[in-house]
Amino acid sequence: MSNTKSTQLAAVITEFQEPLLDGWLTGLASRLRRDKSGVMDLRAQAAQFLPLLAKTLQEAKSTNIEEPEWTELRQLLAEISQSRVRQGFTPIETANFVFSLKEPIFEYLRKALVNSPLQAGEEIATTSTLFDSLGLYTIEVYQKAREQIILRQQQELLELSTPVVQLWQNVLALPLIGTLDSSRTQVVMESLLQKIVETGALIAIIDITGVPTVDTLVAQHLLKTIAAARLMGADCIISGIRPQIAQTIVHLGVNLEDVITKATLADAFVVALQRTGSSIQVINNGR
Repeated sequence: MSNTKSTQLAAVITEFQEPLLDGWLTGLASRLRRDKSGVMDLRAQAAQFLPLLAKTLQEAKSTNIEEPEWTELRQLLAEISQSRVRQGFTPIETANFVFSLKEPIFEYLRKALVNSPLQAGEEIATTSTLFDSLGLYTIEVYQKAREQIILRQQQELLELSTPVVQLWQNVLALPLIGTLDSSRTQVVMESLLQKIVETGALIAIIDITGVPTVDTLVAQHLLKTIAAARLMGADCIISGIRPQIAQTIVHLGVNLEDVITKATLADAFVVALQRTGSSIQVINNGR
């Protein structure tokens, strides 16, 4: 990032704002996929950016965009970049919002300094460095915004993949599918404890039929979840213990002696009904 100050760029933008805007939008439209953003939105963003750039150049001591005078312009570029993430633009398409302004700017700088070729070269070099910094800043903001969206989506998927359902009065079921790691265990525990509070359940069935493997870490996660549920006043039953998982647990030396385990969810449900004093009665209609 340059620490020099552009003496001519602000004047060129102020004097030729309308033709600059038209030339800029023409370049943008040629690189834009029509299904991603309306021309009106694009023009509004560009029309907001140009005068703010000129104002910032007049007030700033240098073209170093990290300086406080550039804060407002950085905020505008951040908003534009974040909106492009949500609209499905690529990082390059986002950065082109700035980069495509280079050629129109260079053209008017050459015209304004036609009699001073040395100054024109210096101004173009300074302007190019400035726009490179602004374009890279949009990519940086884009990447951070995209990472936040991905993390939020992952969290939502975790919550959706760990539903806690009420099977019966005082009986909850938590079917687990897929790998159980530390982050997912935390979501499992929070979901289960919240449901226990909401329903006042006495029994929680944790079904691991869909868990492909059970290692020491998975077993520890299960034990922590069971301990937390007990602190909330609910006992846990683990169902879905397949023969290979039973052998693995034994080989690992994991202590599940004080935990009720069953081969199927149906078996666990029968135990849960017995422990809560409930029963299912089959009524014969005479057929």
